[in-house]
Amino acid sequence: MLPNGIRAQWSAGKPVINGWLSIACPFTAEIMAAQGYDSITIDLQHGLIGYEVATTMLQAMRASAVTPLVRVPWLDPAAIMKSLDAGAYGVICPMINTREEAERLVSYVRYPPDGMRSFGPTRANFSAGADYGQHADAEVLCFAMIEAADAVANLDAIVSTPGLDGVYIGPADLTLGLSGRRYPTGFDREEPEIVEVIQTILHKAHKAGIRACLHNGTPTYGAKAIGWGFDLVTISNDVRLLAGAAQASVATARKLIADQEPSPAATATGGY
Repeated sequence: MLPNGIRAQWSAGKPVINGWLSIACPFTAEIMAAQGYDSITIDLQHGLIGYEVATTMLQAMRASAVTPLVRVPWLDPAAIMKSLDAGAYGVICPMINTREEAERLVSYVRYPPDGMRSFGPTRANFSAGADYGQHADAEVLCFAMIEAADAVANLDAIVSTPGLDGVYIGPADLTLGLSGRRYPTGFDREEPEIVEVIQTILHKAHKAGIRACLHNGTPTYGAKAIGWGFDLVTISNDVRLLAGAAQASVATARKLIADQEPSPAATATGGY
C-alpha cells in the first residue's frame, strides 16, 4: 500500500498544510492538488459535493503527491466506509461529542478485529495498492471533530479513545457552542476565552498521544496555530480562494479604469 503522506510528515517532525474543497469539480481538485499542499480535504458535509463526484475528485488528485482526506457528512457508517473505499486516506467526522461516538467512529474506519468496517475497497485497491487490506488500518487516519460544548466537556474521554488518530477543531461551531450568538461566526478566533479552549484541546490531545488539527480562515492564523503546536492546519478552501481572487481582480480593474477617466472639466472642454 502506498504510504500515507501525512503520517510521513509527522514522522519527520513536520506540520501538515491542508487545503479544502467545497466545489464539486474534478478540475478544481486537480488544480488545488498541484499547488503544494501536503493534504487536501473533500468536504461532503457543507461542500456542494456528492459521493460520485467526490470519487472523480479523488481520481483527479492522484496525479499529485497530495494526501486526500474526506470530511463525511455525519457519523454514518455508510458514508465513512464508502469514502475510504473510494480512496480517501483519512476521514474527518463532524460533531463527535462523546466517547461512545468516538468509539463508533473508530469502528467504522478500522477492519475487524479492531472495528467493523466492511471489506470492499473498490477503488482503493487500485489507487493505494493491491495489498490495501493488509495495511489500511495502519495507514488510514481517523479524526473526530471537536466543535460543541458537549465535546469540550467530554474531551478527556474522547481523546483517550483507542484507534483515534487526532481531533480536528471547527472553530466556528465551537464558538457558537460555547458563546451562543455573543460573537460573530467564523474562523481565526481572537477572543481570549475561545483561544484558551482551542489551546486546551490542543494540549489535551497531545497529552493523550494523538494529533491536533485546526481549521483556519487565513494562512497567517494557520502559521500562528503551528507555532502553538498544531500538527495540521487547514489554510484555504477553493470557494474563498476563487471569491477573493475574483474580487481583487475586479477591484483592481475598476481602480485602474477610474484613474484613466478624464476629469469633468476636461470632458466639458473637449479634453483641452
